[in-house]
Amino acid sequence: MSLSLDQMRLAAAFARGLALDSIATCKSGHLGLPLGAAEIGAALFGSVLRVDPEQPRWLNRDRFVLSAGHGSMFLYAWLHLAGFELSLEDLRDFRKLGSRTPGHPEFGHTPGVEITSGPLGQGVANAVGLALSRHKAAARWNTAAHSLLDWHVFCLAGDGCLQEGVTLEATELAGHLGLNHLTLIWDANSVTLDAPAAVTQSQNVRARYEACGWSVVDVDGHDPVELVRVLAASREAERPVMVIARTQIARGVPEVAGTPKGHGESGAAYRDQARQGLGLPAAGFQVPAELRAAFQAHRSDQQQAAAAWEQRRQAWAAAEPARAAELAHVVAGVTPALPACPDFDPAASLATRKAGEICLQHLAAAEPRLVSLSADLFGSNLNYIAGGGDILPGEFAGRNLRAGIREHAMGALLNGLAYDGLFRPLGATFLVFSDYLRPSLRLSALAGLPVIWWFTHDSVGVGEDGPTHQPVEQIASLRLIPGLELFRPADPEETAAALEEALARQDGPTVLALSRQALPMLPGSVAERRAGTRRGGYVALREESALELILLATGSEVQWALAAARILAAEGRGVRVLSLPCVERFAAQDAHWRDHVLPPACRRRLAVEAGSGAGWHRWTGLDGRVLSIERFGLSAPADQVMTTLGMSTEAVLAAAQKLLES
Repeated sequence: MSLSLDQMRLAAAFARGLALDSIATCKSGHLGLPLGAAEIGAALFGSVLRVDPEQPRWLNRDRFVLSAGHGSMFLYAWLHLAGFELSLEDLRDFRKLGSRTPGHPEFGHTPGVEITSGPLGQGVANAVGLALSRHKAAARWNTAAHSLLDWHVFCLAGDGCLQEGVTLEATELAGHLGLNHLTLIWDANSVTLDAPAAVTQSQNVRARYEACGWSVVDVDGHDPVELVRVLAASREAERPVMVIARTQIARGVPEVAGTPKGHGESGAAYRDQARQGLGLPAAGFQVPAELRAAFQAHRSDQQQAAAAWEQRRQAWAAAEPARAAELAHVVAGVTPALPACPDFDPAASLATRKAGEICLQHLAAAEPRLVSLSADLFGSNLNYIAGGGDILPGEFAGRNLRAGIREHAMGALLNGLAYDGLFRPLGATFLVFSDYLRPSLRLSALAGLPVIWWFTHDSVGVGEDGPTHQPVEQIASLRLIPGLELFRPADPEETAAALEEALARQDGPTVLALSRQALPMLPGSVAERRAGTRRGGYVALREESALELILLATGSEVQWALAAARILAAEGRGVRVLSLPCVERFAAQDAHWRDHVLPPACRRRLAVEAGSGAGWHRWTGLDGRVLSIERFGLSAPADQVMTTLGMSTEAVLAAAQKLLES
């Protein structure tokens, strides 16, 4: 039973009150959206959204995304009223240390929160990823006789979200693909933080979205009846829908309503007057019994609908046992056993991007949920799943998506797919262009999403394309992101182990930094190299009776460290070479094992990497040295660029000899 008009109006008033109370108590937060969009919340949580608050991750639930995450008290207030596991005490603890109501919504932290939002525009693009997941899920598990998976994605965004470039990239792609199970609600209050929106924008948003292939509806954002009608109808649309909801920011606090001052916490100073004006009791943090009863009745209907869907699921499972078993494993988080990648020819010389392509085909056959995206670079990234087919407008069974030259949207789509948990997303571009999607990459680490970031052309070894395309600072900067694992393999066998580990990982993202140029096979057995890669580092060469020097390297530079070590060994010097494909994994090993591989007593250490040397002194110590590139690259053939910038056997040898003489 949906809430009546009077009940929705009452709910909107008390949702405003809860936001006022929480933000006034905390003395910080953002009142504008929770107050201005209260009727939108009433329409969604009081009527339109198909959810079961007692099963926050129920598979066939509608997904609601608050893109404008600064308005988090909107979401928390409505989750509380709707009956999710979020108490009045939780609302009182808004923004307190360790509370379930942090300043911006965080995935996995609060029941009912679908994504981590805050950086504007990310939520819109994540919602596109969630919608893509829904279409792919229907293509994979629905049948002609059983339309089992039919949820809808609703996203609430503000002017700031629409101004961010990632939003335009994502909405272009959504319109092109025809993701019609997606509704974007624009909280169109004509105000941003600093000034009225007209100061910074004059475009025709309606025309822009129509040009991108969306249906657009304009509605009074304070009319619950019209909102329910329009939002419910959007479920049946043939295209994604933009709902322009005209609202007044901070509605209910006349002193700041409709002005930039209404955006933040300024209005909380007028809480008592606002509560009186809204017809609320003087005491805060209250919800009347009749409103709780209305939501309880609505919740009972929602639970009955979920139970009816379970009956449908059982009928589908009886008719489709193979599909049912697969979906049950997916929902339970059970991953298929992955076969080891085949060994490579020990005489081969192969770019690690090519080795990655070979391994990807092998592993994709065992992991059907793997979906691969590329920013118009499949032919260079080599991450296309052969035989997997393309995702095209109206055709979603494919396993490859051409995201276009939209790196940031691609990154946010990957996160959207990962939030849903039904598919394993992998996305690719050149490493230097990871900067275009870094906000999405950072959020994948913050939210602990198992996204695989496949970045090729990993160094100045790119060659003739020159410094605009030659990454120098990217590897070092990506290693700074907490929770991110970065593998830079030195040969095909390390590449195989790195990709296997990336696919096996469930608790966070992995970067694969792969070379454009061919690399020789390292010495040692396949088993040793793969096992060492899984631990993040290992001894690639041991030429020592009395250890004098340790060379540490990653990627293409390992070959030069090995060559230099052999020359030094021929001169009677005790040298060890460590390949460190993943310093995060290496750092996570126990100290006893690390000290065995990298003995503390040997203080002469030289790290070699064709990029910024930032971070390497953690492993070399203050007595060691880092051979790195602290400038932008050059346009020339790759071997000439490397040699000119000090990346060669001769350069490593000279640096090592100098260190030995010190």
